[in-house]
Formats: sequence, structure tokens, C-alpha cells
Amino acid sequence: MPLVENGQIVQDRYLHVEDDGPIPDRVPAIVSAQRFLANADALVRRDGSLAVWWPNDRRIAELAPWLGHLALVALQFPKFRDGRAYSQARLLRETYGFGGTLRATGDVLRDQFHFLIRAGFDSFEVKKPADARVFAEAAARYSVVYQPSADGRVPALRRRVQRAGTDPG
Repeated sequence: MPLVENGQIVQDRYLHVEDDGPIPDRVPAIVSAQRFLANADALVRRDGSLAVWWPNDRRIAELAPWLGHLALVALQFPKFRDGRAYSQARLLRETYGFGGTLRATGDVLRDQFHFLIRAGFDSFEVKKPADARVFAEAAARYSVVYQPSADGRVPALRRRVQRAGTDPG
């Protein structure tokens, strides 16, 4: 499946490990939430980047104690009209301060790309190779935003006020 990270089409460096599969050392690995929670202490001590695939029907609070040990969290969109992963992304970025890679997986459509970025996603698994190019192009499409959001971009009004030197804080 094509992968877009920070507006570029890239090769996925993470090995997707099945629940009963071995996890090699010194290899970036992504495991299921179930496997991670069952063995989190050992997994965070292994040698190599660790990522977790987190379904949209689990509470992010369960993952919060481990966020400092994770390089990537992949949030699932089982259907394009199921937006719970947007809320999870905002919680990870704004409430829990997760600074690692946030990946959107599943039924991710090109029409949603800008909103995914605004919610804090910076990595996207897309189903069609043609969509990967469109996603990469869309990352740079909008240079101005009007609302504050999880992507950290400064809204237009705040930028104007800062340039005028009257920023209230």
C-alpha cells in the first residue's frame, strides 16, 4: 500500500508484525494494540523503533502512559465516514503532546487529506497508487489557515497580529 509522509511518497520502513509473529531487533516494527497492551513493558525495551496500530474504538487514554516510547501511532479509519480517528489524533497531539508520527490507515480518501493534516496526521496509507501522488500534492496546496488546530500552523489572524507587533499572547 502506498505511503505518504510529510507530503512525500515514501517506502514504509515499519515491519507489520502479526500478533503471533516474531519481532526482530533493530527493525522498526508496528504491532496491534492488543499485542502492545499485553506486553508493553517488554516491547518498549526492545532495540528498534516501535509503533502501534490503534483501532478507533479504543480509548487513547489506554495508550497515554506509553507514548514517550512510541515512534509512530497508526489510527484506523474502517470506513471513510467513521471520523473517530480524527478525535483520537487531536487528543494525541493536543492533550497528550504526542510528537511522533501519526499515521492514518484504512479507508482514507483524497477528499479528506487536508482535514487529516489539520487534525495532526503526517503519514497516510492510501489504497491506490494514483492517490499517493494526489495526497503528496495536496500537502502543500493551502498556505493559509484560519482556525487553530493540531497541525501547529499559525492561523491567519494571529499571523497578522504578530506582524503588527500587537500580539496579546
